[in-house]
Amino acid sequence: MSRHVAVLMGGWSAEREVSLVSGAAVSRTLKEQGHRVTPIDVQRDMGALLTRLYPRPDAVFNALHGRYGEDGCVQGLLNMLEIPYTHSGLLASALAIDKPMAKRLFADAGIPVAEHVLVRREEVLTGDVMARPYVVKPINEGSSVGVLIVKEGDNEQAFSDSGWPLGGQVLVERYIPGKELTVTVMGDRPLAVTEITSRRGFYDYEAKYAPGGSSHVVPAELDKAVYDEALRLSLLAHQTLGCRGVSRADLRYDGQQLYMLEINTQPGLTPTSLVPEQAAHVEIPFGELVAWMVENAEYDL
Repeated sequence: MSRHVAVLMGGWSAEREVSLVSGAAVSRTLKEQGHRVTPIDVQRDMGALLTRLYPRPDAVFNALHGRYGEDGCVQGLLNMLEIPYTHSGLLASALAIDKPMAKRLFADAGIPVAEHVLVRREEVLTGDVMARPYVVKPINEGSSVGVLIVKEGDNEQAFSDSGWPLGGQVLVERYIPGKELTVTVMGDRPLAVTEITSRRGFYDYEAKYAPGGSSHVVPAELDKAVYDEALRLSLLAHQTLGCRGVSRADLRYDGQQLYMLEINTQPGLTPTSLVPEQAAHVEIPFGELVAWMVENAEYDL
C-alpha cells in the first residue's frame, strides 16, 4: 500500500551530517517502493511545516540522531499531532538518551552495568573522580560524541576549562577492557551480535561513520552461551526502557562478564551502519527493514 511518508533528517544536533545520510538512504528506498516521500531537513518550525503538508503524512520516518531528535522532544510533538512515527516513543527515548537514568533502570532489571558516578564538570577538572582507567561521557549525547577515555599514565586532565561544551554534568564510568559488541533489536527479536574493532583504539564518532574507520565481525566470535546472553540482555534492555521499533544495544565483554553500555533508540542507517548490516546477516534486506519500520509506526496514545 502506497503511503505519504515524511522523513525527518538533519536537525541541529552534533550528529546532523550522519542524520542527513541516514535520511537520504531511507527516502531513496521508500521512493523505490512506490511511496510518496517528503524529505524534511528539520528546523525549529517543523511542527508548523508538518501541519501544512497536504496530504497529511500517513507516517513520519524519524531519521534524526542525537538531541531533540531522539530524546523525546520530536516524539512529543508528533504525539500531539497524532502522526504515527518510527522508533521509540517519548518516554523510552528520553530514558535511553539519559545515560545515568538508563543505567539505573538496567541495574534494577538485573542487567550488568559498569561502575559509574555522575559528577559536576568542575569535579572532573579538579582531578580523578575514580581510579584510572575510566571513561568520561556527556549524559545525553549519542554516537560517542564527547566520549573520552582517561588511561594510566595520561598526564593531562580529561578536558580543559573551555573544552567541555556538553553540559554541567558529566558521567564517569569504569573502563571495561575487552570486546566491543552491539546487538540490533527489531520489535521483540534480537537480530545478531557484532564485534567492532577500530585501529583508532576506540569506536568513536570518526570510527563509526568514516569509510574504513572500523571493522565489523558478524556474527561475533563468542562462545554460544555468551552470544546468546548478549542477545537476551539486549532484548531485556529494549523492553526495560519500553522501546519499540528498532533499537541497538552497545555492550562490552571483558572475557567473563557482559556489561550494558547504552541503548540507541535512533541507530544510524548509513552505508557503514551496524543495523542494516545485522539485518542483512539474518536475510532482511534494507528495503524490507525500512518498510517494516514504517508499517509499525505509531504514536503514544
